Amino acid sequence: MDSTVSSTGTEGKIWGGGNKPLKASYGKMMMWFFIVSDALTFSGFLAAYGFSRFKFIKEWPIADEVFTHVPFLHGQELPMIYVAFMTFILIMSSVTMVLAVDAGHHMNKAKVTLYMFLTIIGGLIFVGSQAWEWATFIQGDYGAVQTKGGNILQFGEYVTVDGAEKFKRVSIDDFAVSIPDVREEHERKNGLWFREEASLPPYTVNEIFQGLEANPNILVRTQLINEEGQKTVLSREESLKQIKENGSLVVKGANLRVNEYGTSLFADFFFFITGFHGFHVFSGVVLNIIIFFNVVLGTYERRGSYEMVEKVGLYWHFVDLVWVFVFTFFYLV
Repeated sequence: MDSTVSSTGTEGKIWGGGNKPLKASYGKMMMWFFIVSDALTFSGFLAAYGFSRFKFIKEWPIADEVFTHVPFLHGQELPMIYVAFMTFILIMSSVTMVLAVDAGHHMNKAKVTLYMFLTIIGGLIFVGSQAWEWATFIQGDYGAVQTKGGNILQFGEYVTVDGAEKFKRVSIDDFAVSIPDVREEHERKNGLWFREEASLPPYTVNEIFQGLEANPNILVRTQLINEEGQKTVLSREESLKQIKENGSLVVKGANLRVNEYGTSLFADFFFFITGFHGFHVFSGVVLNIIIFFNVVLGTYERRGSYEMVEKVGLYWHFVDLVWVFVFTFFYLV
């Protein structure tokens, strides 16, 4: 019996197939298992987003009208520019991670330190950019009115650009008329101690209607996309009618309840999926910082292997790859 075991060469080995199945260490295999399971999670989220968008295809916000902000360039509409910059930074951080792993294979501590540091900087820029994008999305640009049925009515006017008429959004701050009115929040001193109410909208529907009526050039645009791929603009008479008869709530910005850009479902998915990915990037940055200090302290030099850099690199590449799909689903398609 002993001789049989000895002849197979499996004594003292893991899984009976050696301690490196598929020529990968145990730690690297576990990282791959985690990546596969996490990929399935993201796939489920993106599939749910895809099905929801298909169901409300004619009401979905147009990405080029939502993601137009660039830091320090206020008032200028530059669709997708900053998102493209964020994507470029994250992809370049993958390149520096590849260089760090390669330097580790050559036991070059100086280069591993440099490229790990650049990877961390890229990750921090991306996380900071995503936080800024969230802030601008929550704050909003122009404001809108939500109807009793939950649809969004936006405002704008036709302007001539290069000899062609173009519908340009107008902020509710530019035309709303302030009307003295009693607008009081529910507070404990009013006896409603058990109830908590969110902050009041910036204007009432009546103030929006009065302002719209006083500006004959302003029209209402619905969230429905027409055959030309543009939001449907109503006539002057229909604009006034929609606000007066169907206006329910003035909306500014986006959150988990309302969304000035269109259906609130878009905002729900945006916050959840990009937030989930942002958490992954932040976690990756933390891991990279820990590995970076271990590299500086010479921990892996003494071990004779930089495999930890390679393992955290696998996670970082996964995070970058997931962003490519998130970027495609939310911003390009």
